[in-house]
Amino acid sequence: MEPTVETELLARCRAGNAQAWNELFDAHYAAAARFVFQLGSDFTRDDVEEICQEAFLSVVKHLDSFQGDSRFQTWLFRIAANKARDYREHRRAAKRGGGQTPVSLQAEDPETGLVLDPPSAAPGPDAVLIGAQQAALVGEALDQLGEPCREVIELRYFADLSYEEIAASLKLNVKTVSSRLSKCLDRLEIITRELFSREKLAPLAV
Repeated sequence: MEPTVETELLARCRAGNAQAWNELFDAHYAAAARFVFQLGSDFTRDDVEEICQEAFLSVVKHLDSFQGDSRFQTWLFRIAANKARDYREHRRAAKRGGGQTPVSLQAEDPETGLVLDPPSAAPGPDAVLIGAQQAALVGEALDQLGEPCREVIELRYFADLSYEEIAASLKLNVKTVSSRLSKCLDRLEIITRELFSREKLAPLAV
């Protein structure tokens, strides 16, 4: 969306124009959903929708605090990242102490006694499992990394923002963003190597 058009749209939203809010949601919802989905490999479609709804509700409540120092989408992504993090933490808290019964990938159908094994060109269960484990460990590594590293990495690699956009969003100069990102990636690599070594998985390149 062109900056002038977006500025006018936001002004209409602030004025309470319902149609403007619909236009704003239509323009940014899909991008926000893709961003949230990338933040959590275990997020379902319902999870993503709930997180996006919370993010946009926060936009409605706090739009007056958006000063236009960065693109609106950059600001939205920062809100969505925070909501996704809160959602994940609440879900972990809810599951803490609750047992889950493991299900074998080779479990027999209780009715037929057969193991379901349809031909497929998709990766096998072992590859899918390893991929899910890797994604989960990267998420754990980002949790250990903490702020401000997690934020700058998410904005750069999950939201695909340029250094200039990140600088505007975080109120930093571009050189600081570049330096911080480099240092944070070094720290992330150390953490992921430790986690992947623990799980005996090959670490991902960062």
